[in-house]
Amino acid sequence: MSNEKREKHWALLKELRPYRVPSEVTSEAVFLFLQSLNCPRALTVGLLYQYGEHGQLAALTFDPLHYRSLVEVRDAYAATAFLSKAKFLNLGYDLDDRALEKFEKFEFFCKQTNRRFSNLAHDPLFTGHAVWLHNAVVRKISKIVGAIGYDDLVEAANWGPGSSTVIPRRHASSSNKFQFETGITRRLLNLFPLEAFRGCYPGWFCDSSKTEFAFQLESGNKVTTVEKDATANRVIAIEPGFNLWFQKAIGLYLRKRLLLFGVDLNFQSKNQFLAYLGSKDLKLATIDFSSASDSISHNVVRDLLPSRLFALMDACRSHVGVSSGDPDHFKGSRVWEKFSSMGNGFTFELESLIFFATALCCAEYLQVQLSRDSGLTVSVYGDDVIIPVDCLELFAEMCLFYGFTMNKKKSHFASCFRESCGKHYYSGLEVTPIYLKDRLSTIPAVFRFANAVRRLAHRRNYAVPSCDVSLKPVFDYLVSVVPAKFRLRIDESLGDGGFIGNFDEATPKRARWGVEGYLVTHLTDKGKTFKSGVHGLLLSHLWALERRGLSTSLFRNRVIQVEKVAPLKPKGNVLAPNWREYVTPWGFTRLHPFVLSERLREIVGIASGDRPEMNNDVSVPGKSRMKFSLGLVAQWYDLGPWL
Repeated sequence: MSNEKREKHWALLKELRPYRVPSEVTSEAVFLFLQSLNCPRALTVGLLYQYGEHGQLAALTFDPLHYRSLVEVRDAYAATAFLSKAKFLNLGYDLDDRALEKFEKFEFFCKQTNRRFSNLAHDPLFTGHAVWLHNAVVRKISKIVGAIGYDDLVEAANWGPGSSTVIPRRHASSSNKFQFETGITRRLLNLFPLEAFRGCYPGWFCDSSKTEFAFQLESGNKVTTVEKDATANRVIAIEPGFNLWFQKAIGLYLRKRLLLFGVDLNFQSKNQFLAYLGSKDLKLATIDFSSASDSISHNVVRDLLPSRLFALMDACRSHVGVSSGDPDHFKGSRVWEKFSSMGNGFTFELESLIFFATALCCAEYLQVQLSRDSGLTVSVYGDDVIIPVDCLELFAEMCLFYGFTMNKKKSHFASCFRESCGKHYYSGLEVTPIYLKDRLSTIPAVFRFANAVRRLAHRRNYAVPSCDVSLKPVFDYLVSVVPAKFRLRIDESLGDGGFIGNFDEATPKRARWGVEGYLVTHLTDKGKTFKSGVHGLLLSHLWALERRGLSTSLFRNRVIQVEKVAPLKPKGNVLAPNWREYVTPWGFTRLHPFVLSERLREIVGIASGDRPEMNNDVSVPGKSRMKFSLGLVAQWYDLGPWL
């Protein structure tokens, strides 16, 4: 980029950063979008929004059985969901109060479940097939989790991305946690005293500032709320730092074990694809639960998990919760009835494990053959569960036995509608809605919403690659409210750094010097950083290398020998480069020579300071600044005309 262009971009940024979109733009965009849907539900939403009946608006529900066609379902669902997560609605009640009220309700449910499981022989629900299924789930979980080892706990530990009881969110970088974190509960300290910690992580204490290191005992986690949707916030619990350090290790271990049984918690694509299949052949149901993370009762986990794993998880969790916010919302401290909550490092994996094992056992009990050929399978991602429709009734019954409440509004099995992991389908066609969460006060916010409208318009024309012309007035209006000098036209692949459009709308410049593609100016967010020279920064970088398998010590310990070198089959007239198979404790791992060279290049780059993200720059959580960047687009995506 030339100096002249840099100066031009810098001048534009100085105007762009303080610029605010007129306040009436949000309301006008809402009404235009609802008018474009042109259905009775859109009229209802528009009237409720116009006359300030936001409580009724947020309480609207959607039932696909009330509609007769794809178009009716698509438009009614889009209208219902559009403002369901809007933070600017005036609901007439405190969102934190509503969240804590719900939180207390499910804590009471956990108390009831714990009482039942304290003596299952006298539980009226523990009869008939529930007895066989419960014992089958215990055996299934034992088979899935195996036996956790010392290395699984110590080498796989890691910090979470958020705050801890000691370090607030604004300072919650990995380097600060390595440098300043001290929080731990008494139970975990008894299991893992300071002497053991020094022996496992000797490099942590080689800094002179760590010679007088001492843990800070915490009574438990701190209860607070975060934003969720228009109707209520979400209650989470902020964990002590070292508890979370080991909780993440247990969570990663459970992920690895579940992966061996076909459950990949790193990706949502499997659940999304199965939701698509379920909407076509109606063989699979998509199940969602109400506050599943707050419904994991202590005694249920004690009965289901192997005793050794339970003891470890019980030592790492917080047994007590204290208030971190308004004392009128949550007073004093309390002993939890739940085993873990949102904010715990293994809650997501634990609930996935329980639901997966329960679903498999229900299928076995009903003798439902799970296979790809039959189209029947079980898949889990947190509390998003996909099971054969034939297993639904028994699965819901067993989940209720374990204290989980199925969310009937978000569970679909009786219609052609399916929803899982953010994707929504009806009869095999995607009907995923868009959401307006915040007011359109800045130009980047207008970019994001306008692009969401354009992508929705593109999805709505299923048969022909084009954009639904009914949404064109909304998109054109959003373009018009942005000053002409800021109207960047970009390709779909560049995200929301401008208005996405076709090649003819953007007319980009071709790249020079033999590079194939087009150079496009777009807006990006660059994280704010500061320079640091603390020992924790070095530990942060070294631990990141260890986690990615780039550390020389990890490479030396894990790779035992080179077994063989085998060429790949030729592709056309080109021979593919060799793959080397390395024998590791986990079996054969294929590494391409290019991958090895990239790993070595990364290590050298870190050592020499060539990589900005791995030198003495520390990111400031939640802080960023806008900048103009040049993106290379190899092939422009054609959204098609407005039809």
